[in-house]
Amino acid sequence: MALPREYTNQACSMVRALEIVGERWTLLIVRDAVFGVRRFSDFVEHLGIPRAVLTERLEFLIGEGVLARVPGPGKRSEYELTAKGRGLWPVVRALSAWGDEHYAPAGRRRVFVHAGCEGEVPQTGTCLRCGEDVTLTETVMTPGPGLTPSPEDGQVSAILARPRPLLEPIH
Repeated sequence: MALPREYTNQACSMVRALEIVGERWTLLIVRDAVFGVRRFSDFVEHLGIPRAVLTERLEFLIGEGVLARVPGPGKRSEYELTAKGRGLWPVVRALSAWGDEHYAPAGRRRVFVHAGCEGEVPQTGTCLRCGEDVTLTETVMTPGPGLTPSPEDGQVSAILARPRPLLEPIH
C-alpha cells in the first residue's frame, strides 16, 4: 500500500517541504541535477531509477517549480534546476556531509572546492582558504578518498568522478 504524499493533519513548513522532496528519489534527482545531469537517460543510468518513477518525479518537480524542462540537443528535452531547486543545495550538501561522517569508512566520496582559490568549501559554504561565501556556480566538485569508480558504473559516473564545476551540464 502506497503512503499518501500529503500530511493532512500537520501544518508547518517542514511538512510542506517533505511533501515536495521527501519521496525516496527526489533529493537524488536534485543532487544529480546540481552535479550537471540533465538528460532523462542519464538520470536513469546514474540512479538506476525505474523510468516510470523518474517520469512521475520529474513531472512533479516541474509542477512544483523545482525543475524546468528546457530544450536540449535535437528534439530532446533536458531538465535544469530553477532558483527554487538550487535553493535545495544546502539540504543536499548537509545530508551528504552527514552521510560522509557516519557511513563513509573510506572517506568522503566528493570534496567541494572554491573555483576562485581552490580552497575547500565545507557544508557551511564558506571557503576555508579565503573566507568567502561560495555560490554553487563558484564550486567545483572533486573526487574524495572514498570515491572508487569502477568500469561497471557507467558513463555518467565516470564523468562525475572527474573534477567539474557544479551545475555545468555533463554533455
